[in-house]
Amino acid sequence: MERRQRRVSPGLLLLLYQISQVGLQNVPSVTLGVLALNIFLFLNPVRSLSEVCLSVHEAVHRKNWQRLLLAPFHHADDWHLYYNMISMLWKGIMLERKLKSIWFAYIIAVFSVLIGVVYMVLEFLLVIILDDPSYEMNCGVGFSGVLFALKVLNNHYNPGRVSNVLGLPISSKYACWVELVAIHLISPG
Repeated sequence: MERRQRRVSPGLLLLLYQISQVGLQNVPSVTLGVLALNIFLFLNPVRSLSEVCLSVHEAVHRKNWQRLLLAPFHHADDWHLYYNMISMLWKGIMLERKLKSIWFAYIIAVFSVLIGVVYMVLEFLLVIILDDPSYEMNCGVGFSGVLFALKVLNNHYNPGRVSNVLGLPISSKYACWVELVAIHLISPG
């Protein structure tokens, strides 16, 4: 995986447009900070994706634990960034206002690391269950895991709501799964 060129791309332009439509003054501070950090690291990655992606092989066997911190905040391409940050924008606005900024920042920090640990445990279990060592090499980046955890938290605090996913009204209880399928169909891989 090569280091991305620093350029403005369609997904990034659309993301900035969407944020401007909401208005910076309407985005709570931690949410805005998470958006800014992800956009900054997309334009100025710490390392190439192959050097920050999270896998059992790299993190556990090679003891490269910094990947737990780096992988969630790096994205494969501009559309990956766009879909994740639009989801963060809406979830962040709702949850940060409800939970307050300090607690929300704590949750983001914990989820960012914990999701990576869960990812590696699941990949390791696949190695054992399927007797296929290739799962140790699967390498992931992005904020999606944190977003799904936030979606579950949002559903807890706002039960019985209906979400709009691609124009379809979906019970919030199932919306995260519909989002997952939609994102996979729109941006596979």
